Amino acid sequence: MAVPRFEVVAECPHTRARAGILHTAHGPIETPVFMPVGTYGSVKALTPRQIGEELGARIVLANTYHLYLRPGHELVRGLGGLHGFMQWDRAVLTDSGGFQVFSLAQFRKIREEGVEFQSHLDGSKHLFTPESTVDVQRALGSDVMMVLDECPEYGVDEAYARESMERTVRWAERAFAHWRANGAREGDPNPEQALFPIVQGGMSASLRRECARRLGELDAPGYAVGGLSVGEPRPLSYEMVEATEDVLPRDRPRYVMGVGMLDELIEYVVRGVDMMDCVLPTRNARNGYFFIQDGEPIQIKNARFAADSRPIDETCGCYCCRGFSRAYLRHLFLSKEILFSVLATIHNVWAYLDTMRRIRHAILVGDLPGRIDRSRTTVKP
Repeated sequence: MAVPRFEVVAECPHTRARAGILHTAHGPIETPVFMPVGTYGSVKALTPRQIGEELGARIVLANTYHLYLRPGHELVRGLGGLHGFMQWDRAVLTDSGGFQVFSLAQFRKIREEGVEFQSHLDGSKHLFTPESTVDVQRALGSDVMMVLDECPEYGVDEAYARESMERTVRWAERAFAHWRANGAREGDPNPEQALFPIVQGGMSASLRRECARRLGELDAPGYAVGGLSVGEPRPLSYEMVEATEDVLPRDRPRYVMGVGMLDELIEYVVRGVDMMDCVLPTRNARNGYFFIQDGEPIQIKNARFAADSRPIDETCGCYCCRGFSRAYLRHLFLSKEILFSVLATIHNVWAYLDTMRRIRHAILVGDLPGRIDRSRTTVKP
C-alpha cells in the first residue's frame, strides 16, 4: 500500500521548527504549510485556479461529514473523487467528521461503536464508525485521511478527558486495522492515501503525552493534534502542543487542527508543527476583516477608510492589494457586493500562505527566529 512520504530537509538550531516535504500522489507539499479550508469541496469565494495557480496553495482541506451528507461520497467517487469533482489537481486532506461530534453536539450520541448523529439537513440518522469513516474518505480520494476521534469541549474534568482519550485511541486502532487490512477497491480514485491519528486528552498535558505515545505505536504516516481552539486561552494551546512534540515521531509530519490567527502561525511552527488549517482567513474576509502580515488587522467598515486611497497592505503582493484601494473595498463591503468577498478572501489567504512561505525560507537559511523577510520569497505554484 503506497502512502505519501515525508522528509525533513532543514531544522532550526534555535527552536523545534523544521522545513520538510510531504510527497503525495498529487504533488509535493513544502512544509510548514497552511491549508485553506474548503469544507464542502470549495474554498469559499475562490476558484481552484485562484487557490492553486494564483495563490500557490498545494493542499486544501475538505470535510467528510458534510460531503457524506451532501452530495454523498459514492457520487463523488463516481465523478473521479474530490480531485475530479472539484477540478483540483493538487493535494486534499479530509477531516473525518470528528470535530462535528463536538460542534454539533445536540445532534449526536457517542458510544463505543461510533457516533450516531442526526443530519442537520433532513433529520435522518447515521452512524459514523472508525471503519466507515475510512471507507468514506477512500471514496472521496483524499491524499490524507483522518481517523474518527472525540473532541471534548473545553473545561471537561480529568475523568472525562481520560475516558474520551481512551476512546479516541481505541477508535484509532480500529481505523488503522481496517485501513491496513483493506486495500484500495476497484474504482477508488486514489490508492495512495495516508491515514493520520489524532492526539486528544483535553487540556491535560499528561493525558496528551500518553495519547501521543500510544498512537505512536501505530507507526502512522503522520500525526495530528486535535481538540484545540475550543475556547481555551491561547497559551494553553501552545502548552498542549509542547506536551506532545517530543513524544511524536520526528520523522513524520505533525498537523495541528483548526488553528489559528495569522500572528499565531509561527508560534506553532517553532513548537515543531508542520501543517495547520483554519477557517479564519476566509470567514473573516467575508465579514470585512483583513489580516496584515506586519501590522494590526483592518476592519474595513470603519469610516476612516471611506476616502483612503491606499491598498490594504502596501507591501503585499496579492491581486487585491496590487489593484484596489481601501475606499473601494469599503464601498463594496457596505454595498454587499460579491466582489468584496472574492477580493478580501484572496488577500487573507495570500497573507496566510505567504507567511508560511517566509517562515519556511527563514528555516532553510537558518534565520529563525530572526526577521522573516518576504522580499526573499517567491510563489512557486
